Amino acid sequence: MDWEEHLQIAEDTARKAGHMLKSNMSSSRTITYKGDVDLVTNFDKLSQKIIIDHITRKFPDHDIMAEEDLSEVKGADLKWIIDPIDGTTNFAHGFPIFCVSLALENKGKVVLGLVYDPMREEWFTAIKGKGAFLNKQKIRVSSTCELDKSLLATGFPYDLRESSNNNIDHFVNFATRVQAIRRCGSAALDLCYVACGRFDGFWELKLNPWDVAAGTLILTEAGGCVSDFKNREFSIYSLEILGSNGMIHEQMVKVLDHHA
Repeated sequence: MDWEEHLQIAEDTARKAGHMLKSNMSSSRTITYKGDVDLVTNFDKLSQKIIIDHITRKFPDHDIMAEEDLSEVKGADLKWIIDPIDGTTNFAHGFPIFCVSLALENKGKVVLGLVYDPMREEWFTAIKGKGAFLNKQKIRVSSTCELDKSLLATGFPYDLRESSNNNIDHFVNFATRVQAIRRCGSAALDLCYVACGRFDGFWELKLNPWDVAAGTLILTEAGGCVSDFKNREFSIYSLEILGSNGMIHEQMVKVLDHHA
């Protein structure tokens, strides 16, 4: 199937939500907590409503999986996976690194991904088998082949205060082996930044499908590699993700297997 029409509708949808978020960066926010550090704002819910209303008007028979407790399961082959704000904590604090992420799954396989950063007007897109693009220009992963010259990205799970499986050990192990590590607060953008060569690799754990569905397709279509921490086949429903330019992938796997 040609997914170009679906991508155009995804772009129109993300534009509406993204422009709303950008215009409300200086507005007061209503913040509620799903956990000690896991928060949600009224704008997450408004962005999600904008997206779902638009998608369901265009594709009333499609399934939907969305972050803020709203899913529609009709048993369709096609399912939209939606993150209305990836980087909610950043947005809530007025830190301008966040995005809207949309992916389309066909019979369990992601076939389309879009990540929109409204603050920079950057559109990362991919259709399976057709490459990855940033603002319509084809992108490719970096050529860095040595871990100690690599710029990596990561994040920490929301239960880091309660669970010892909180990525701090991996962060420490990587910190002395790479050029630098960044923690931007948006897994979708981290994956896209690996896809376009800004980062060389990314790892994180305990993410959700809506955090990674679009970004992993964009990364693989840009020539990158995605797996779990042991270099096994990745699923968007996995609890571990390792994404890289491919050339440092095995080196990252070895560090992740190191027990501090």
